[in-house]
Amino acid sequence: MPNLAIIGDIHLQFTEADIRYFNDSEYDLILFTGDLAEFDPKEDLEVAERLSKLTKPALFIPGNHDIANYFNVVAEALQWRWLEWLSSFGRPRNVAKLIQALDPVTCCGYSVHSFMADGVGDGLDFDVIAARPFSMGGNRINFPRLIAKLHNVTSIESSIQKLKACVDQAQSNNLIFLAHSGPTGCGDQPTDLWGKDFGNTQGDHGEPDLAAAIAYARTQGKRIIAVVAGHMHHLTKQGEQRSWCLIQDGTCYINAARVPRIFARDGQQVRHHIRLVINKNEAHYEEKLIA
Repeated sequence: MPNLAIIGDIHLQFTEADIRYFNDSEYDLILFTGDLAEFDPKEDLEVAERLSKLTKPALFIPGNHDIANYFNVVAEALQWRWLEWLSSFGRPRNVAKLIQALDPVTCCGYSVHSFMADGVGDGLDFDVIAARPFSMGGNRINFPRLIAKLHNVTSIESSIQKLKACVDQAQSNNLIFLAHSGPTGCGDQPTDLWGKDFGNTQGDHGEPDLAAAIAYARTQGKRIIAVVAGHMHHLTKQGEQRSWCLIQDGTCYINAARVPRIFARDGQQVRHHIRLVINKNEAHYEEKLIA
Protein backbone atom coordinates (compact mmCIF):
# COMPACT_ATOMS: atom_id res chain seq x y z
CA MET A 1 0.00 0.00 0.00
CA PRO A 2 1.45 3.42 -0.92
CA ASN A 3 2.39 5.37 2.20
CA LEU A 4 2.43 9.17 1.72
CA ALA A 5 3.52 12.06 3.92
CA ILE A 6 1.72 15.38 3.45
CA ILE A 7 3.47 18.49 4.70
CA GLY A 8 1.40 21.65 4.82
CA ASP A 9 2.46 25.26 4.47
CA ILE A 10 6.05 25.42 5.75
CA HIS A 11 6.62 29.14 6.43
CA LEU A 12 10.33 28.57 7.21
CA GLN A 13 9.63 25.57 9.46
CA PHE A 14 11.38 22.61 7.88
CA THR A 15 14.54 21.59 9.68
CA GLU A 16 17.54 19.28 9.35
CA ALA A 17 15.72 17.04 11.83
CA ASP A 18 12.86 16.80 9.32
CA ILE A 19 15.33 15.82 6.59
CA ARG A 20 16.74 13.01 8.73
CA TYR A 21 13.30 11.81 9.80
CA PHE A 22 11.77 11.63 6.33
CA ASN A 23 14.89 10.17 4.71
CA ASP A 24 14.89 7.37 7.30
CA SER A 25 11.10 6.86 7.16
CA GLU A 26 9.05 4.24 5.34
CA TYR A 27 7.20 6.87 3.32
CA ASP A 28 7.04 6.20 -0.41
CA LEU A 29 6.24 9.77 -1.45
CA ILE A 30 6.18 13.23 0.16
CA LEU A 31 3.70 15.93 -0.92
CA PHE A 32 4.29 19.60 -0.06
CA THR A 33 1.43 22.11 -0.33
CA GLY A 34 3.65 25.20 -0.71
CA ASP A 35 4.54 28.47 1.07
CA LEU A 36 8.20 28.00 1.91
CA ALA A 37 8.82 31.40 3.50
CA GLU A 38 7.32 34.83 4.17
CA PHE A 39 7.47 37.06 1.07
CA ASP A 40 11.26 36.81 0.81
CA PRO A 41 12.60 35.12 -2.34
CA LYS A 42 16.04 34.69 -0.72
CA GLU A 43 14.51 32.78 2.21
CA ASP A 44 12.42 30.75 -0.26
CA LEU A 45 15.60 29.52 -1.93
CA GLU A 46 17.25 28.74 1.41
CA VAL A 47 14.32 26.52 2.45
CA ALA A 48 14.19 24.99 -1.03
CA GLU A 49 17.84 24.00 -0.78
CA ARG A 50 17.05 22.32 2.53
CA LEU A 51 14.23 20.32 0.91
CA SER A 52 16.61 19.27 -1.85
CA LYS A 53 18.42 17.06 0.67
CA LEU A 54 15.44 14.69 0.72
CA THR A 55 16.15 11.30 -0.79
CA LYS A 56 12.50 10.22 -0.99
CA PRO A 57 10.40 11.04 -4.06
CA ALA A 58 8.74 14.40 -3.37
CA LEU A 59 6.43 16.87 -5.11
CA PHE A 60 6.13 20.56 -4.23
CA ILE A 61 3.41 22.88 -5.53
CA PRO A 62 4.22 26.58 -5.07
CA GLY A 63 1.88 28.71 -2.98
CA ASN A 64 1.11 32.42 -2.97
CA HIS A 65 4.08 33.13 -0.66
CA ASP A 66 6.61 31.42 -2.92
CA ILE A 67 9.10 33.56 -4.83
CA ALA A 68 6.93 36.55 -3.96
CA ASN A 69 7.74 39.82 -2.27
CA TYR A 70 5.46 42.03 -0.22
CA PHE A 71 4.47 44.16 -3.24
CA ASN A 72 3.53 41.08 -5.31
CA VAL A 73 1.10 39.91 -2.66
CA VAL A 74 -0.39 43.32 -1.83
CA ALA A 75 -0.97 43.99 -5.52
CA GLU A 76 -2.71 40.64 -5.96
CA ALA A 77 -4.80 40.89 -2.78
CA LEU A 78 -6.04 44.39 -3.70
CA GLN A 79 -6.13 43.66 -7.46
CA TRP A 80 -3.95 46.67 -8.17
CA ARG A 81 -2.91 45.53 -11.62
CA TRP A 82 -0.52 48.43 -12.22
CA LEU A 83 1.43 47.43 -9.09
CA GLU A 84 1.18 43.76 -10.03
CA TRP A 85 2.69 44.63 -13.41
CA LEU A 86 5.49 46.73 -11.90
CA SER A 87 6.34 44.11 -9.26
CA SER A 88 6.19 41.12 -11.63
CA PHE A 89 9.45 41.78 -13.46
CA GLY A 90 12.05 39.16 -12.63
CA ARG A 91 9.60 36.78 -11.01
CA PRO A 92 9.76 34.12 -13.78
CA ARG A 93 13.54 34.15 -13.33
CA ASN A 94 13.05 33.60 -9.61
CA VAL A 95 10.72 30.68 -10.35
CA ALA A 96 13.48 29.10 -12.44
CA LYS A 97 15.88 29.53 -9.49
CA LEU A 98 13.32 27.89 -7.20
CA ILE A 99 12.99 24.87 -9.49
CA GLN A 100 16.77 24.51 -9.57
CA ALA A 101 17.13 24.90 -5.80
CA LEU A 102 14.46 22.27 -5.06
CA ASP A 103 15.93 19.59 -7.33
CA PRO A 104 15.56 16.57 -6.95
CA VAL A 105 12.25 17.57 -5.33
CA THR A 106 9.89 18.21 -8.25
CA CYS A 107 8.33 21.68 -8.45
CA CYS A 108 4.95 21.13 -10.08
CA GLY A 109 1.80 22.79 -11.37
CA TYR A 110 -0.62 21.92 -14.18
CA SER A 111 1.27 18.63 -14.37
CA VAL A 112 0.81 14.87 -14.06
CA HIS A 113 3.09 12.61 -12.04
CA SER A 114 2.66 8.87 -12.45
CA PHE A 115 3.62 6.31 -9.82
CA MET A 116 3.52 2.68 -10.78
CA ALA A 117 2.98 -0.12 -8.28
CA ASP A 118 6.49 -1.48 -8.79
CA GLY A 119 8.05 1.93 -8.16
CA VAL A 120 6.17 3.50 -5.26
CA GLY A 121 4.09 1.51 -2.82
CA ASP A 122 2.86 -2.02 -3.33
CA GLY A 123 0.13 -3.17 -5.66
CA LEU A 124 -1.50 0.15 -6.60
CA ASP A 125 -0.80 2.52 -9.50
CA PHE A 126 -1.80 6.16 -9.07
CA ASP A 127 -1.24 9.58 -10.60
CA VAL A 128 -0.77 12.86 -8.78
CA ILE A 129 -2.28 15.80 -10.66
CA ALA A 130 -0.77 19.11 -9.59
CA ALA A 131 -3.30 21.94 -9.87
CA ARG A 132 -2.83 25.69 -10.40
CA PRO A 133 0.38 26.93 -8.71
CA PHE A 134 0.85 30.21 -6.81
CA SER A 135 -2.83 30.29 -5.88
CA MET A 136 -4.46 32.01 -2.92
CA GLY A 137 -8.03 30.74 -3.09
CA GLY A 138 -11.16 32.27 -4.51
CA ASN A 139 -12.62 32.48 -7.97
CA ARG A 140 -9.94 34.32 -9.94
CA ILE A 141 -6.50 33.59 -11.37
CA ASN A 142 -3.94 34.90 -8.90
CA PHE A 143 -0.77 36.58 -10.19
CA PRO A 144 -2.21 36.54 -13.74
CA ARG A 145 0.90 37.79 -15.54
CA LEU A 146 3.06 35.09 -13.99
CA ILE A 147 0.53 32.30 -14.67
CA ALA A 148 0.00 33.47 -18.25
CA LYS A 149 3.74 33.54 -18.92
CA LEU A 150 4.51 30.19 -17.29
CA HIS A 151 1.41 28.20 -18.27
CA ASN A 152 -0.51 30.18 -20.93
CA VAL A 153 -3.52 30.29 -18.59
CA THR A 154 -5.45 33.56 -18.62
CA SER A 155 -8.83 32.76 -17.04
CA ILE A 156 -10.62 30.30 -14.80
CA GLU A 157 -12.06 28.65 -17.92
CA SER A 158 -8.65 28.16 -19.51
CA SER A 159 -7.39 26.81 -16.19
CA ILE A 160 -10.26 24.29 -16.18
CA GLN A 161 -9.31 23.16 -19.67
CA LYS A 162 -5.65 22.83 -18.68
CA LEU A 163 -6.56 20.70 -15.66
CA LYS A 164 -8.94 18.55 -17.69
CA ALA A 165 -6.08 17.88 -20.11
CA CYS A 166 -4.02 16.71 -17.13
CA VAL A 167 -6.81 14.29 -16.18
CA ASP A 168 -6.81 12.96 -19.74
CA GLN A 169 -3.03 12.45 -19.59
CA ALA A 170 -3.18 10.40 -16.38
CA GLN A 171 -2.11 6.79 -16.87
CA SER A 172 -3.96 5.38 -13.87
CA ASN A 173 -7.61 5.36 -12.86
CA ASN A 174 -6.49 6.27 -9.32
CA LEU A 175 -5.88 9.99 -8.82
CA ILE A 176 -4.62 12.31 -6.10
CA PHE A 177 -4.96 16.07 -6.66
CA LEU A 178 -2.25 18.24 -5.13
CA ALA A 179 -2.93 21.98 -4.77
CA HIS A 180 -1.96 24.94 -2.66
CA SER A 181 -5.56 25.96 -2.00
CA GLY A 182 -8.43 23.47 -2.10
CA PRO A 183 -11.53 23.29 -4.31
CA THR A 184 -14.94 24.83 -3.85
CA GLY A 185 -17.60 22.53 -2.41
CA CYS A 186 -16.08 21.74 0.99
CA GLY A 187 -18.07 24.26 3.04
CA ASP A 188 -18.63 27.99 3.42
CA GLN A 189 -18.12 28.51 7.16
CA PRO A 190 -14.91 29.94 8.66
CA THR A 191 -14.08 26.58 10.25
CA ASP A 192 -14.62 24.56 7.05
CA LEU A 193 -11.57 23.31 5.17
CA TRP A 194 -11.36 26.27 2.77
CA GLY A 195 -14.08 28.53 4.20
CA LYS A 196 -13.41 32.25 4.55
CA ASP A 197 -12.20 33.49 7.93
CA PHE A 198 -11.60 37.06 6.75
CA GLY A 199 -13.71 39.89 5.33
CA ASN A 200 -17.34 38.99 5.96
CA THR A 201 -16.05 35.70 7.50
CA GLN A 202 -18.42 33.56 5.51
CA GLY A 203 -18.17 32.03 2.08
CA ASP A 204 -16.49 29.24 0.18
CA HIS A 205 -12.93 30.38 -0.59
CA GLY A 206 -12.05 27.23 -2.55
CA GLU A 207 -11.12 27.24 -6.21
CA PRO A 208 -13.76 26.53 -8.90
CA ASP A 209 -11.26 25.35 -11.53
CA LEU A 210 -9.97 22.63 -9.21
CA ALA A 211 -13.54 21.59 -8.34
CA ALA A 212 -14.39 21.41 -12.06
CA ALA A 213 -11.34 19.22 -12.75
CA ILE A 214 -12.31 16.84 -9.95
CA ALA A 215 -15.86 16.61 -11.28
CA TYR A 216 -14.55 15.98 -14.79
CA ALA A 217 -12.27 13.20 -13.56
CA ARG A 218 -15.27 11.45 -12.04
CA THR A 219 -17.13 11.59 -15.35
CA GLN A 220 -14.13 9.85 -16.92
CA GLY A 221 -14.43 6.95 -14.50
CA LYS A 222 -11.46 8.00 -12.37
CA ARG A 223 -11.26 7.22 -8.68
CA ILE A 224 -10.32 10.37 -6.76
CA ILE A 225 -8.45 8.97 -3.78
CA ALA A 226 -7.60 12.29 -2.16
CA VAL A 227 -7.45 16.03 -2.70
CA VAL A 228 -4.50 17.49 -0.80
CA ALA A 229 -3.98 21.22 -0.21
CA GLY A 230 -3.24 23.83 2.44
CA HIS A 231 -3.31 27.66 2.41
CA MET A 232 -6.14 28.20 4.91
CA HIS A 233 -4.43 27.70 8.25
CA HIS A 234 -5.92 25.33 10.83
CA LEU A 235 -6.27 28.16 13.37
CA THR A 236 -8.73 30.68 11.95
CA LYS A 237 -8.37 34.43 12.36
CA GLN A 238 -11.15 34.20 14.96
CA GLY A 239 -9.08 31.77 17.04
CA GLU A 240 -11.20 28.73 16.20
CA GLN A 241 -9.96 25.36 14.95
CA ARG A 242 -10.55 24.69 11.28
CA SER A 243 -11.57 21.23 10.10
CA TRP A 244 -8.67 19.60 8.29
CA CYS A 245 -10.28 16.53 6.72
CA LEU A 246 -13.54 15.63 5.00
CA ILE A 247 -14.81 12.51 3.27
CA GLN A 248 -17.13 13.46 0.42
CA ASP A 249 -18.28 11.35 -2.53
CA GLY A 250 -15.72 8.71 -1.58
CA THR A 251 -12.84 11.21 -1.70
CA CYS A 252 -10.62 12.23 1.18
CA TYR A 253 -10.15 16.03 1.26
CA ILE A 254 -7.17 17.10 3.38
CA ASN A 255 -6.08 20.58 4.42
CA ALA A 256 -2.55 20.10 5.78
CA ALA A 257 -1.86 23.75 6.73
CA ARG A 258 -1.12 23.37 10.44
CA VAL A 259 0.72 26.68 10.98
CA PRO A 260 3.09 26.85 12.73
CA ARG A 261 3.96 23.23 11.92
CA ILE A 262 6.58 23.19 14.68
CA PHE A 263 5.13 23.88 18.11
CA ALA A 264 5.28 22.87 21.80
CA ARG A 265 3.30 19.87 23.00
CA ASP A 266 3.70 18.30 26.45
CA GLY A 267 6.93 20.15 27.10
CA GLN A 268 8.70 19.32 23.84
CA GLN A 269 8.91 20.64 20.31
CA VAL A 270 6.94 18.59 17.78
CA ARG A 271 6.71 18.78 13.99
CA HIS A 272 3.43 18.23 12.17
CA HIS A 273 2.58 16.28 9.05
CA ILE A 274 -0.24 14.04 7.82
CA ARG A 275 0.12 10.39 6.90
CA LEU A 276 -2.01 9.04 4.05
CA VAL A 277 -2.09 5.32 3.28
CA ILE A 278 -4.03 4.18 0.23
CA ASN A 279 -5.16 0.79 -0.97
CA LYS A 280 -7.49 -0.51 -3.64
CA ASN A 281 -10.64 0.28 -1.68
CA GLU A 282 -10.05 3.19 0.68
CA ALA A 283 -7.66 5.73 2.13
CA HIS A 284 -6.50 5.98 5.74
CA TYR A 285 -5.24 9.28 7.11
CA GLU A 286 -3.99 10.62 10.43
CA GLU A 287 -2.14 13.58 11.90
CA LYS A 288 1.42 12.77 12.93
CA LEU A 289 3.49 14.70 15.47
CA ILE A 290 7.19 13.85 15.57
CA ALA A 291 9.66 15.07 18.18
